[in-house]
Amino acid sequence: MARSPRSSARGWTLVELLVVVAIIGLMIKIALPNIQNTLLAYRLGVATSSAAAAIQQTRYQAIMNGCYYTIAFTSGSTSYQIQTQAISGAPPVCATNVDTSPKFTNVGAAIPWTTGTGVSVVSSTTLEFGANGIVGTPPSPATNPLTPCAPNCSFQFSSGNTTKTVTISGVGNVKVTSP
Repeated sequence: MARSPRSSARGWTLVELLVVVAIIGLMIKIALPNIQNTLLAYRLGVATSSAAAAIQQTRYQAIMNGCYYTIAFTSGSTSYQIQTQAISGAPPVCATNVDTSPKFTNVGAAIPWTTGTGVSVVSSTTLEFGANGIVGTPPSPATNPLTPCAPNCSFQFSSGNTTKTVTISGVGNVKVTSP
């Protein structure tokens, strides 16, 4: 019994392959927005965790060195800048100023709080940490020293339609919440 060439050649027709490719393309098109939202939510979580850790670390540096420190998050930027009073000697001694308000200088370069895109600080925020660990906003010349966070200081990060709020109590407790 002889086999016909058609019966021994099994495979897919071009139409069948095009249908499978079209179905896969449709599934990717449906799933892509969910994947993008998941990535943005992840980046937002990482950014707020990084900011909370930086705030706590800056507060600890202020207490350890006994000098005023600031940390500034700037809207439109993906980094923060830490500043301190001039420190000299061992043990560390903070520079004193005639007008009793601390003058700050940058501690190194700006540090990124995210490497991804799509996450931003809603409004520029600067926090100041006293040598005793009290957290506040920088003073104006008329209100020395700093104005403590009472009861809290807060600022927001956003990613798409999602925001997270970083709240700092006057004694330095940091909490990240979603509205």
